[in-house]
Amino acid sequence: MASMSSPTGRTMRFLSNGTLIIIGVLFVLPLIWILLASFDANNTLAIEVPKVLTLSNFEKILTPQIAFVPLLNSTILAGGSALIAVVFAILAAYPLSRYRMRITGPYLYGILFGTSLPITAMMVPVYSLFVQLNLIDSLAGTMFFMASSSLPIAIWMMKNFIDSVPISLEEAAWVDGASSMTTLWRIVVPLMRPGIAVVFIYVFIQAWGNFFVPFVLLLSPQNQPAAVSIFNFFGSNGSIAYGQLAAYSLVYSVPVLALYVVIQRGLGGSSALAGAVKG
Repeated sequence: MASMSSPTGRTMRFLSNGTLIIIGVLFVLPLIWILLASFDANNTLAIEVPKVLTLSNFEKILTPQIAFVPLLNSTILAGGSALIAVVFAILAAYPLSRYRMRITGPYLYGILFGTSLPITAMMVPVYSLFVQLNLIDSLAGTMFFMASSSLPIAIWMMKNFIDSVPISLEEAAWVDGASSMTTLWRIVVPLMRPGIAVVFIYVFIQAWGNFFVPFVLLLSPQNQPAAVSIFNFFGSNGSIAYGQLAAYSLVYSVPVLALYVVIQRGLGGSSALAGAVKG
């Protein structure tokens, strides 16, 4: 194997760094356009510095009908879906992690298969079911469906996090008379908070950016989330309000960034698990 100081190693390092720079630029350019266009009243698709900085785009979108109500609906859908998925994923993953059964392997492969099913393939029967249950245009019904569609990957991820918690800690609690559910919620769950946060953020982001499911199941404008209402900036005859679209994109990304910051500050990392194992 060639070292990084050899001619071949330097060439490979140059190629890898160049590739990463190109990929980084491709990601950064749209972000730069969004940032510049949001403060430009007459922006196009070209990346250009605004001649006059203005907040008119934000003033036009920061209204209850355009921004506040859709963002609230998105928060309800994404937050509720993530919370439901996390709770049920913990309950489903715990026995898969702690008990050895013949169906564990096939069940896990079935869960893995469920993660690969495209949501578009299920929407026709789901829409028919929602019509029969009178759940069309229901935030609660849509929230539970989005949570259930995220459960396979949530269970798969949660099981791996539960596997990392030593079972000896639970055995010590069992000796003291604690039940399985008590050890789960009082010992296992507190020690796997980083894992729970990862699953919560993953499901939240998937639901937050989901356009197709709310677009099909939620009909009235007052129930539609921001992922659907952003479609209103694409007008008829190909006209697009680029400045308002860019400003809305910035506002739309704030809750997700805030969630990252809050969870990162609220987590104590893995120090709790390390201390428990040491003790």
